[in-house]
Amino acid sequence: MIPDKKNLIETNLRIQKHIHRTPVLTSNSINNLVGAQLYFKCENFQKMGAFKMRGAINSILQLSDEEKKMGVTTHSSGNFAQAVALSSKILNVKANIIMPNNAPKVKKKAVVGYGAKVIDCESTLKARESTALNFVNKTGATFLHPYNCYKVISGNSTATIELIEQVNELDAIFAPIGGGGLISGTALASNYFSKVKTFGAEPIGADDAFRSFKSGKLVPMINPKTIADGLRTSLGDKCFPIIKKYVNDIFTVEEQEIINALRLVWERMKIIIEPSCAVPLAAIIKNKHLFQKKHIGIIITGGNVDLKTLPF
Repeated sequence: MIPDKKNLIETNLRIQKHIHRTPVLTSNSINNLVGAQLYFKCENFQKMGAFKMRGAINSILQLSDEEKKMGVTTHSSGNFAQAVALSSKILNVKANIIMPNNAPKVKKKAVVGYGAKVIDCESTLKARESTALNFVNKTGATFLHPYNCYKVISGNSTATIELIEQVNELDAIFAPIGGGGLISGTALASNYFSKVKTFGAEPIGADDAFRSFKSGKLVPMINPKTIADGLRTSLGDKCFPIIKKYVNDIFTVEEQEIINALRLVWERMKIIIEPSCAVPLAAIIKNKHLFQKKHIGIIITGGNVDLKTLPF
């Protein structure tokens, strides 16, 4: 069942002591460029460096004692892997993480650093899912889905709950879309706690949510190609109904537009963000005529970057 307002309030209270209330930053130079007031909710300063901590800790906190004894597992290209690893360490639960063999090395290293074990697999969704299923059947561990899970969605919503509390004059909030867990939580929180519009952004090379949103039916991701490695996953079937009901629109951007926005934030704001984080800003710059003089929140999703792979 789609989380209701009471669920989101309870989630926010449940996880507070385990996460950071991340800051909101602004940039006059970027505001002048787009002709709007932008408010960056900096989840790159979250524990383990990404918003994924919120959904992971919320999920593990709700396991039974017996389930905690059996441990947890997930499949992830990086940030959810780190989130589960750190959350498990905090709550004294063993974790085994299935990661695609092309996941950023910095993320794999961090997972091991948090005390979890990494199990490599091929970089297809089918390979991730089959490896995870085999591990669950073999060990009895609880599988935690990175995005297609209501407990994860509820956890993710808390970033927007905080943002609405921190900036009370917002007209809209933007979030990138990969599997849909963040945009779903963002849209629910925006709907329950404000009248703020919710917009999503995707790379053209990984635009299954855009195509699904426009067609009204779930379109699978096939061979995604984008620098935004966190957005290469297929849209979840639990996320899509939320997106259809509560998201106002979804925008797409080219790879060079992502790179330009990424560099802009690094140079002007002096903060480290992942390519996925730059997608919403790229969408706003591309469509700035639609947002003149508006107050817009952007969820900066994470800052776990492999510096050797930067495009500039």
